[in-house]
Amino acid sequence: MKIPTTLKHKPVVVVENYEEVDGRMAYHSDAKGLSLGLAQWNDRGKVDISAKVWRYTGEKWSRQSEELPLHRALDLAILISQARLYFREAYRFPKLYEEEGGPVARVGLQGDAMTVDICRENPHIDEDIALFYQALAQDDEMLGERFRVLARILREMGY
Repeated sequence: MKIPTTLKHKPVVVVENYEEVDGRMAYHSDAKGLSLGLAQWNDRGKVDISAKVWRYTGEKWSRQSEELPLHRALDLAILISQARLYFREAYRFPKLYEEEGGPVARVGLQGDAMTVDICRENPHIDEDIALFYQALAQDDEMLGERFRVLARILREMGY
């Protein structure tokens, strides 16, 4: 299915077969494509690039399609990576986290740091973190493949 080019987000680089590789939803996903392009929120004289996940309901392009500035897409990749790193050692804690502990990590960005932590305010955190841990373990092979691809590309870029 072709990504629309007549909407406010103007695609430049596209993945039009994303539904075939969308993790556990592969071949059954409503996320039909990904694109990098000119952001829909651009003002006259100001151009931002965004990443977009294109969803299709079977009848029309969904309002649930998401558009993110590129730095936010990378910030999500950083958060996913940091969470996976944390959960490699989380088995050491009886509840998979330190109840009174500090943040999981502080990731330096632009002179400050993104604080990654467990949401201890969640009243169901004990149950939810166990389910999260289980789902992360279940998806380990799929995520690992993507991490390896990302690491290879970053090495090729000189990082």
